[in-house]
Amino acid sequence: MSVSAKLVVGLGNPGTKYQGTRHNFGEMVLQNLPFARELSWQKKYKGFYASYSLKGEKVHFLYPQTYMNLSGESVIAAASFFSIKPTEILVLHDELDLPFGRIAFKRGGGAAGHNGLRSIIEHLGSPDFIRMRLGISRPVHANFEVSNWVLSKFSLEEAAEMEDILKKCGEAVVCLLQEGISKASSLYNRKEKENEKAKAKAKEN
Repeated sequence: MSVSAKLVVGLGNPGTKYQGTRHNFGEMVLQNLPFARELSWQKKYKGFYASYSLKGEKVHFLYPQTYMNLSGESVIAAASFFSIKPTEILVLHDELDLPFGRIAFKRGGGAAGHNGLRSIIEHLGSPDFIRMRLGISRPVHANFEVSNWVLSKFSLEEAAEMEDILKKCGEAVVCLLQEGISKASSLYNRKEKENEKAKAKAKEN
């Protein structure tokens, strides 16, 4: 059985100014994979690129350096060079509609207001890539603009949990690659499904 994705993309913005911000969650996961120390990053395909062998098959890793709203330029450059189909791509991105630290996998769908996803869909000409949604929650205060929220750094309380969260995320990426989206979803989407069931049950009562 081959790996379920041949290109793994961690979204974020370039530069020290954006390090540790919510919008760079995807990039942070790439930098904390279980085999991160074995990755040799090179500046290629309008981003930083590395490869690694899993199950005897080469997997490509990329975090764009184009700024979020142009992420698709980097993704299409790498995908075209390696002849990788949209369905063979895994994109790691921050997700407002999941609680902080929650993980959920899905294939396809719209951009849901995420400029990085929008750019990737436009450049690939397809929304059918796999997404790893990394929960950052929505701002608590109604007057906190979403655009400012995603570019803000994690709170001290959140930062204290990041080591464990990033470890879990790295394990989830490996699970997806080796076991496929069905297995990864059953393990890592479970809490979200349980919450949805509880909400549905509460409405019935």
